[in-house]
Amino acid sequence: MNSKHTNTHPESSRSTTFIMFLIFLLFLTAGMYAQQKKLVTGTIYDNTSIALPGVTILEVGTQKATTTDADGKFTFEATVGGTLQISFIGYTTQNVKVDANTKNIDVKLVESAFMLDAVELVSVGYGTMRKSDLTGAISTVKGDDLVKGVISSTEQALQGKVAGLTVLQSSGDPSSGSTLRLRGGTSLTASNSPLIVVDGIAGVDINVVQASDIKSVDVLKDASATAIYGSRGANGVIIITTKGGSKATTITYNGYTGVSEASNQLDMLSADQWRGYVRANNLTDAIDYGGNTDWQKELYRKAYTQSHTLSISTGGEQSGIRTSLSYLKNEGVVKTTQLERLSANVSGYQYALDKALKFDTGIFANIDKWHPLDYRIFERSFNLNPTIPVRNTNGSFTEVGGTLNENPVEILTDRDTQNERHRILGYFKTEAKLYKDLQAVVNLSLEHNATQGNTYKPSFAVLEGRTENGYAQKTYGEYTNAQVEAYLNYNKTFGRHNLSLLAGYSYLENIYKGFGAQRSGFETDLFGYNNLGAGYNYRLGDVYSYKGKSNLVSFFGRANYSFDSKYMLTGTLRRDGSSRFGANNKWGLFPSASAAWKITGEEFMKPTENWLTNLKLRVGYGVTGNQDGIGEYKSLSILGVGQDSYYDPSTGTWSLAYSPTQNPNPDLKWESTRQTNIGLDFSLFNRVTGSIEWYDKQTKDLLYTYQVPQPPYLVGTMLANVGDLSNKGLEVTLNADIIRGDKFTWDVNVTFAKNKQKITKLSNQSYKTETIQSGSLHGLSGMSNTFSQIIGEGYAVGTFWGREYQGLNEKGEFILSEDEKEIGNAQPDFTAGLGMNFAYKNFDLGFTGYGIFGQDVLNATAMMLNDPNRMPSYNIQDDFVGSPIKSAPTYSSYWIEDASFFRLQTATIGYTIPFKESKAKLRVFVLGQNLFVITGYNGVDPEINNTANASDTPGFSDRLSPGIDRFNNYPRPRTISLGLNFTLGN
Repeated sequence: MNSKHTNTHPESSRSTTFIMFLIFLLFLTAGMYAQQKKLVTGTIYDNTSIALPGVTILEVGTQKATTTDADGKFTFEATVGGTLQISFIGYTTQNVKVDANTKNIDVKLVESAFMLDAVELVSVGYGTMRKSDLTGAISTVKGDDLVKGVISSTEQALQGKVAGLTVLQSSGDPSSGSTLRLRGGTSLTASNSPLIVVDGIAGVDINVVQASDIKSVDVLKDASATAIYGSRGANGVIIITTKGGSKATTITYNGYTGVSEASNQLDMLSADQWRGYVRANNLTDAIDYGGNTDWQKELYRKAYTQSHTLSISTGGEQSGIRTSLSYLKNEGVVKTTQLERLSANVSGYQYALDKALKFDTGIFANIDKWHPLDYRIFERSFNLNPTIPVRNTNGSFTEVGGTLNENPVEILTDRDTQNERHRILGYFKTEAKLYKDLQAVVNLSLEHNATQGNTYKPSFAVLEGRTENGYAQKTYGEYTNAQVEAYLNYNKTFGRHNLSLLAGYSYLENIYKGFGAQRSGFETDLFGYNNLGAGYNYRLGDVYSYKGKSNLVSFFGRANYSFDSKYMLTGTLRRDGSSRFGANNKWGLFPSASAAWKITGEEFMKPTENWLTNLKLRVGYGVTGNQDGIGEYKSLSILGVGQDSYYDPSTGTWSLAYSPTQNPNPDLKWESTRQTNIGLDFSLFNRVTGSIEWYDKQTKDLLYTYQVPQPPYLVGTMLANVGDLSNKGLEVTLNADIIRGDKFTWDVNVTFAKNKQKITKLSNQSYKTETIQSGSLHGLSGMSNTFSQIIGEGYAVGTFWGREYQGLNEKGEFILSEDEKEIGNAQPDFTAGLGMNFAYKNFDLGFTGYGIFGQDVLNATAMMLNDPNRMPSYNIQDDFVGSPIKSAPTYSSYWIEDASFFRLQTATIGYTIPFKESKAKLRVFVLGQNLFVITGYNGVDPEINNTANASDTPGFSDRLSPGIDRFNNYPRPRTISLGLNFTLGN
């Protein structure tokens, strides 16, 4: 019986063993599982080695995730053999395998152009939109991508950066600005410059903001985008967003010092060459003064520039503030010229009521001081005999007789001129969340600009000083723009639908005023311009003052709708009422509509998703206006002081007579531009992004001052809306990440634009004109009453009109065609910009350049200098020696030159010093500007401004005269700068 109890059933024994084995495997598996978990640390950087906070680290196949801290660091318990997915908005997602040896992970994320487009916010006027949702033609330039180096005028930072935006700097004078043209000029007499919007404030001076304070620039090109600005949007809109307070504390210093030299000058005969020419041609009336003077070099100098900017930004979830202070001293390469600027700005934000309210405020201010230049010195430097010494043996300036033969160094030296400009812009913006999807915004702003000029020409100075026995002048002018804008924004997403609505009101008041006074006849030069009363000569017109005011009231609205992020519609409407308009046209209506189709969102595009990552078609049409050419009170009848006087028998005195100076025109209104735009946005292989734009701009109701009969009119001219003008063009923008590696990167951006302009109408039944002569050459030798251009139907502004050069006869005289015809065009065929950046580890190298091609320039300087009759009284150019030309020059196609050029704008090499255990970043760099120009043009510089500057060249004030080089080309400097950028903080 006992034996039966000790013998276990075989099946029961095997079951017990199996259960024990399963328990053993369970514990073994648990132990192995515990060993597969591993604590991993790391840091996530961008491609420039800057730590990225907020990056998501997710273990694939699980719900476990974490994010990087403010220093880009993270700690994560990962599974050995698992995969960590690292993702961040705007960057390509990366996967990292975790093995038994993984302890620390340092990852550099690569920017994704397509992903950035999808989330990047673009300013569209009274709000922002995702770039991927845009239906209009808008180009964006980030602050870091603006042109670097010596920037004395903020618009220069955009040169070559935006397709269709031409930034022409006609002079190397540091106090001179640039001309902006977007998709061609739209007016004959009004402004052709785009509307400038700074932090939501429209119509401000672009130079109130310094380039170093810009966060981004959005350029609104087509009417569907600019119609929200109504009667001020015809020339495009440039929206500048400045840097504001951040959610971290950062201290940044940017500075450089540079040295500049004149990049080019005309090659005139030296003193020895002049003497050789005199001997070879037996010029017996020549006078050798014994000197050896290069008059151009006597005007130039090696110029030094320094710039310093210090900014501090700090903030948090509830509030933040940013302040910056900058100083610029930019010496010109022509002696006595310089620009000195002190700038400051403070901006901040504050949330309240659990972020239901947000307040933004900012103040921008700067002071400019500069010495204006008398541009007549250039013509004199070309004229003067090179054997004339600058000074006599007693130290006084040398003087010789003759017309236009004054000593240019004396003109440059014996003047006391000082101009000063103050700019200030302040705003206070309130945003309130009324409901979940409804926001109200009120923006109050004030801009004030004031300029004062001071000039004294002493009694011993040539030109006006001696003839006036001392001449003093003081001027002052200011304007103030006060503006209030209030609008509602409604945004709602329901399912695959998204709706955004905008409705607003705007009120603008502009007041301008000023005065001036001048006196001559001073017994002493000690007072300078500080005591005008000391001058004893008084003439009518020596004292003047003025004041004007205008108001603009506007109502505007916009609706944006998108479905499934593939189909997008936008409509805008603005109604403007202006005090500038005539009684019969006090209000104007400006509508626009546009649509976009994201083609790559369709199912049939799935096969292309590996290489065509984005393809979007856009179409837009809109109407915009331009009221800048009207001015204040132009629609009214105005009386003014006449030149005549009358005798008043009741008082026995003579009094000034008042008479009509302007006819009333109740029909006066804005110029109207209707624009159609078709655009295509694309992204290839997630490396190449770009856009292609075609546009057609038709401007009607052009303003021009027409001759009218007397009677019935009291005044012989009248400003009226009559003409039509057309601009058609094509624009291409390309950005490519050619190489984007951990150690080496290479990216390229290219812009191309072509515009064709034509005046299609100049007359109607009431106001008639055939062609308008422009481009006056009055003041040049033998050119009295000579015009070089015409404004006519079928031609572009800047059309050169004259006789065609057909050769020289046996006497060396010009053979010209019998009839006058079109002999050139100052409008370019196309413009282009190029940027290229390289980075290897901590080194960076960059180039920027731009070109303008196909434009013609009248080289009026050469036309005057290449005259055999100039010798020996004046000088001639070196390459004119031996010329077969034996007669005085006559205006013809011979002097029209192709001024196409490409300029290497900047070249930069830098090195960033790494501070691995610190939050500091230090970069040192060397920057070259205007290093070379490729051109066939024979003048000082081929970049001739497309509007004449009356203040630069006395007697040459026709603003419809682009492309004339007339002794007014201040040489552009070639500059080499050494600088550093230092950042401390998160």
